[in-house]
Amino acid sequence: MKINRRIGISVASVTIAGLALTGCGAGGGGESAADSKEISWMTVVHTPSTPEANGPIETAIEEATGYQIDFTWVPAASSGEKLTSAIASSTLADVVTLNSITSSPIRKALSDGQFWEISDYIDDYPNLAKIDEQTRTDASIDGKLYGVPMQKIKARYGVLVRQDWLDNLGLEVPHTIEELSEVALAFTNEDPDGNGKNDTTGFVDRQESFGVGLRSLSGYFGAGSVFELNENDEMVASFTTDAFKEAMEWYRGLYNEGAVNQEFVTLQKQNQYDAIAQNKGGIVVTGIWEARNFQALAESADPNTPMDWALINDITYDDVPRRILTDTAGGVGGWYAMPKSEVKDEDELRTILDFLDKMSSEEVFGIMTNGVEGEHFEYDADGAVTILDQGLWDREVQPFLSSRMSDDLVIYPSNVKYVNQSDEMMAEQEQYVVTNPAQSLSSETFDARWNEVNTAIGDAYTKYMVGQYEMEDYEAAVEKERAGDLGKIEAEFTAAYAEVNG
Repeated sequence: MKINRRIGISVASVTIAGLALTGCGAGGGGESAADSKEISWMTVVHTPSTPEANGPIETAIEEATGYQIDFTWVPAASSGEKLTSAIASSTLADVVTLNSITSSPIRKALSDGQFWEISDYIDDYPNLAKIDEQTRTDASIDGKLYGVPMQKIKARYGVLVRQDWLDNLGLEVPHTIEELSEVALAFTNEDPDGNGKNDTTGFVDRQESFGVGLRSLSGYFGAGSVFELNENDEMVASFTTDAFKEAMEWYRGLYNEGAVNQEFVTLQKQNQYDAIAQNKGGIVVTGIWEARNFQALAESADPNTPMDWALINDITYDDVPRRILTDTAGGVGGWYAMPKSEVKDEDELRTILDFLDKMSSEEVFGIMTNGVEGEHFEYDADGAVTILDQGLWDREVQPFLSSRMSDDLVIYPSNVKYVNQSDEMMAEQEQYVVTNPAQSLSSETFDARWNEVNTAIGDAYTKYMVGQYEMEDYEAAVEKERAGDLGKIEAEFTAAYAEVNG
């Protein structure tokens, strides 16, 4: 990632870019947009409205790439159903955004040969060639890459701790599990907000603890990301491992001490956020960037709130090396895939890949992130991006965000508290990320039964946390599932891993 304050595009530079591209080689972004090949693109939009055809962002992208683009916008709420239907009926486009990496119909369509396999082509294009090997592996299906990976930040999670509460109690920022325990207990027992009441806790967790909060914490103990390889190269679910169970024991100990909110098993996400903003707890395991949102929520209720956050991305435990579990499937948000029903031969494939390569440039990223300089944004004296008209940006730019080739190609300086720090910390975590080695493999039983297995073990975790189960009961629940579908899933993934890596 690069920090570059001049990414984005001005009206003048759009014209210059178009002139500069005119007359260059065919098959790339060589012609001006007026003369270029048209690319049809079926993509997903997460905003209530879709951008107007031939609007300023579309026009700027076309001028920057040298390709005309015919967008078909699919609303996110119905994208799974509509994309599956379009695949079944072969009513697709040159490029199709497939952003559900766990969808069985989509994975089957990819592996069945309905889309081009591009492993042997991707290194021929300078921007696409920069996609790292881990991302390529995690985006593959049984060793084959059926589209250009949609790149996300690989590890966004960390631990947020109330800095003002630490200061009030004379405590240092925690960097180990042991120190985090001490802070959680102090926040529970020592009146960190100074109001004279026993009304605070350490951790503020929520209903999805098994798959979110505790899952992330278990990584510090050495547990893997959903699945992991054991010493015998067998694929096992991470919730079956000693490291995961050790994290559970530690967390229940804090829960029993009142250092985890007692009602977490029923708390919804919005209620969790409200509790944090209302000073009910001082530790949350979440995306590092959320400090900004917690601060804004608290300030909306009390502009003079003393709230201040310590952002922590380096928690370690015992002799386990520093690590962080991915919360974004290894930074893979899906694929920009090319269906054979539309892209008929290798020449057409190379044209589409050239287009996607140009879509991966810093210039296009800037257009799709900020808009047109002077129209949608400007740079302040410190080089930070300032949106000129939020409503205009929301209508014309925001719909394109989810179709960027990467979420973090460029990190723009910000004048909003915590943003620069969280961006830097999330980038730093990439070298410590732990991904799921089963993600790129196929298992029919996983596709059909994983949700039920995961739910059953999640229920056992919750019962353990609140004291209805002991560890032997949790282990019995695991063995019950392993005697059935879980055992089949682990065996199928183990066999698939051996085949791909044999």
